[in-house]
Amino acid sequence: MPRTAFDADVKSSTGTTAKAGTRPKQVTVVLVHGAWADASSWSKVIPLLLAKGMTVLAVQSPLTSLGDDVAATKRIIATAKGEVVLAGHSWGGTVITEAGADPKVSALVYISAFGNDAGESGSELIGKYPKPPALSAVQMDGAGFVTSTVEGFIENIAPDLPLEEARTLAVTQGPLAVKTFDESPSVAAWKTKPSWFVVSANDRTISPELEAAVAERMKAKTTVLQSSHMSLLSHPAEVAGVIEEAVNFVEGQ
Repeated sequence: MPRTAFDADVKSSTGTTAKAGTRPKQVTVVLVHGAWADASSWSKVIPLLLAKGMTVLAVQSPLTSLGDDVAATKRIIATAKGEVVLAGHSWGGTVITEAGADPKVSALVYISAFGNDAGESGSELIGKYPKPPALSAVQMDGAGFVTSTVEGFIENIAPDLPLEEARTLAVTQGPLAVKTFDESPSVAAWKTKPSWFVVSANDRTISPELEAAVAERMKAKTTVLQSSHMSLLSHPAEVAGVIEEAVNFVEGQ
């Protein structure tokens, strides 16, 4: 059978070629990782998005301050083609709340994330709910950065992942500047942009009650997963599905 336009190879900006149908509008998915992580935390979600013909970019956040992480995200947004669906995991939720005000961003996706209001810090949000167990399994490096212990990853951050995968996450984690807990976004992009939220019902890193409350506050379309904090690795198909919903919405506008 001869090839048609719908059989064309779609090449993502990552250089990976995926076979997919023609999409109705140019939209780029920009992924922002969380604290104690790096861009590889999206490694199971990215192939699923590429297989649907989506263009995907992942931010490598320095985790040195909210301003630095927002700047890193804006640099990627500036290179993105077309409109942007901006997705953030964990601390990345705070980052996309500010960076999402960029006019290129048309939708926001929060995954097991903070969803701050303007002027509201992570510490303020955390303090409104019972302290999550993961925050009792952290260590300071003496230079203003905090990491999770290996046990913290195994027992609290990624308890629904295989043991060796959780241990690998602990080894590759990105240290987070302690000051970020007291930094707050100057704007709340979710007030003006359509939003989606994945709540992790078994989260031991960010309180599930906190996630549900901020999702309700932002009137986000909400999906609840029986997942740990690392839903993007333990439930990648469901997370990719929510991101695809946001992309389909933007394409349909």
